[in-house]
Amino acid sequence: MTRPFQQVAGRPARLRRRAVVATGLPVAVVAALAAAAGPAVAGTAGSPGVGDPYFTLAGNGGYDVRHYDLTLGYDTTSRHLDGRAVITSRATERLSRFHLDLSGLRVTGVTVDHAKASFRRDGQELVITPRKALRKGQEFRTTVTYEGTPRPVTDPDGSLDGWIPTDDGAFVAGEPQGAMTWFPANNHPKDKAAYDFAVTVPAGRTAVANGVFRGQKTSEGRTTFRWRQSEPMAAYLATATVGTFKVQQYTAPGGLRIYNAVDPREAAASAPVLKKLPSVIAWGSKLFGPYPFRAAGAIVDRAPQAGYALETQTRPVYDRAPDLPTLVHESAHQWFGNSVSLTSWKDIWLNEGFATYAEWLYAEQHGGETAQKAFDALYAEPASSELWAFPPADPGSGANIFGAPVYSRGAMALHQLRKAVGDRTFMRILRAWATDHHDGHGTTAQFVRLSERQSGKDLDGLFHTWIGTKGKPARP
Repeated sequence: MTRPFQQVAGRPARLRRRAVVATGLPVAVVAALAAAAGPAVAGTAGSPGVGDPYFTLAGNGGYDVRHYDLTLGYDTTSRHLDGRAVITSRATERLSRFHLDLSGLRVTGVTVDHAKASFRRDGQELVITPRKALRKGQEFRTTVTYEGTPRPVTDPDGSLDGWIPTDDGAFVAGEPQGAMTWFPANNHPKDKAAYDFAVTVPAGRTAVANGVFRGQKTSEGRTTFRWRQSEPMAAYLATATVGTFKVQQYTAPGGLRIYNAVDPREAAASAPVLKKLPSVIAWGSKLFGPYPFRAAGAIVDRAPQAGYALETQTRPVYDRAPDLPTLVHESAHQWFGNSVSLTSWKDIWLNEGFATYAEWLYAEQHGGETAQKAFDALYAEPASSELWAFPPADPGSGANIFGAPVYSRGAMALHQLRKAVGDRTFMRILRAWATDHHDGHGTTAQFVRLSERQSGKDLDGLFHTWIGTKGKPARP
């Protein structure tokens, strides 16, 4: 993710500070909510949350989603959304009931394996009780029909997250909690799934989602766009952005399918940067390993009320024409954050620190400033700077996960690792991280262990200093 330019150490840094939405509750409260639902009958009640320390109601326990099939109809004039979500899951325990995350919108019906199920709303929780308890290991299909005017989450820092209306449609960017504003989900990065989308909008508008474009059809003044994301994806990385777009489709060298959708008002400014997308992906593939998905591209909207870009899987969304460093940052996330996903939001430096360091590497290798110069400029920040306010590997709350330490100090930690192990070993570590955890998850502890295995060095002190403590480290 990137945010509008702000000055850090005398140069622009694309950061966005986001804050926890009104769902962060102590773990004890989450347990109490589960208990308050009443005793389980012929099974257990899936928990409202997966235990994330910063977003305690995010995600849900008791099942693993395999596939979302989302059928959406959006009227850009009334801003009304009609939705049907078919969610294929596997029970990881015997379940008498389970939860989905859904904020706002009116649920009109729920079935589980084609049988009508009872449901109730409890804040962001959609609590579903199937007619029969689900066996551990059972695959089951939940269908939820819903409608209403989707409203984005407003974070305490004033930024918007989720389905964000624009003057010609909607800018859909779900990090960290916004996916639940437009479809029912197991809304935590720990549960990744495949997706199919069918999005119907007024003729003349375009609906752009993740993965491979599978065609469009217009009938009676409305056009349906179909998309398929086959590789696993976290819910917050899903998009269904709607607008008036100029569309460019082509096949890059190696067969990668590119689909760009650009607001005509941003087309001239975007063109020189988007032209570099295939070469940026080729550069990343050489450094980090093969590009992890079947498709790529960009969605360039005009969404000043959003104020940031997001690495939505295969096709990042930009609130305006991106510059080249922003394109590199969001492209690097396809490896670091999308293919290799978080296990806990406190580890977000594994996303943002890595994507920021990718910017430094790209500049260094394409005639720009060296990574050492970028490091030195940041290190010149005084000890009172926000840059040293908290440890990147444990920001302390959801309010800090998009703060300067996560991005910039996270990148500084990687630079210190590079200096400690040498360029050849460092690049081998980055490639192994992206390859070993492809389509999966990673933690800070796993990255530290990998770095030590690849280098043969004890790196606990380095990582403790640069990502594990607050305050400005002594000069390296």
